[in-house]
Amino acid sequence: MKPFLPGLFVVLLFLLGCEPEVPTPVAPEDTAASQAADYRVGEHKAHTQDCQLTMGFDAWEPYQYVGVGNVVTGLDVEIVHAIANTMGCSVAMRQGTWVELLNALRNGEVDFVLGASMTDDRQQFAHFSDPYREERFILYVRRYEGNLPYNTITEFVHAGHKLGIVNEYFYGDEITALYTNDDYHPQFVGAIISEMNMARLIDEEIDGFLEDSFVGASILRRKGLDQYIEPHGIRLESSQVYVMFSRASVDEAVVEKFNQGLAEIKASGVYQQIIDKYDH
Repeated sequence: MKPFLPGLFVVLLFLLGCEPEVPTPVAPEDTAASQAADYRVGEHKAHTQDCQLTMGFDAWEPYQYVGVGNVVTGLDVEIVHAIANTMGCSVAMRQGTWVELLNALRNGEVDFVLGASMTDDRQQFAHFSDPYREERFILYVRRYEGNLPYNTITEFVHAGHKLGIVNEYFYGDEITALYTNDDYHPQFVGAIISEMNMARLIDEEIDGFLEDSFVGASILRRKGLDQYIEPHGIRLESSQVYVMFSRASVDEAVVEKFNQGLAEIKASGVYQQIIDKYDH
């Protein structure tokens, strides 16, 4: 990984230090779905039953992020709180980077994290819920280079371009094969958060980066960077994502109860109400 350059430092200050306020989320009318707008970092939601879970989250708007008043919200967060409401559970929040959260999950310091891909390595220390949505990563490039003549990431990397990724994210078999290939590994530049990849792209330290299409569009729009960065036509295959529970702190019976709650909010229409809220 290249050292920080002065230009990148300035851009990072813009990206991370001058962020406009996130609008206060509009809660759905349904009581179960509206639970999501009432959780703050480090706080427990009072409940009559003795069921408390700690959720680890990283800033990944629009799926999970901290809004006005220190409120943790987002599409994934609202889904989880609707499910927790059916389970009679309260949820506390712990924020960290994805790498930090994986370590905390492994040690039982957090009970679950959201938006996870299932891998053999993670199954050694985690239980997985039923899949609850799909995601698709796409390639983002500088706007004036949007017509780069490549159809796959393999072609992009083979041509000598540097690719930004987030550390410990799973992007699928194609990216894993390239990343573990000694010939191509030096062209991958890891970051702890997506915004760092955006800064490096603008600063021309990398030639593109991979990000979920919802996340990329949301960050670029909110930070006014869509005039500098745009999606390329290259898209990875869509994949299912799961809630990942710590084997060190969560019993499989809790995971089963979570899956039952997921099925319940889908049957009741609450799940689709949350999806529609963010799809518009």
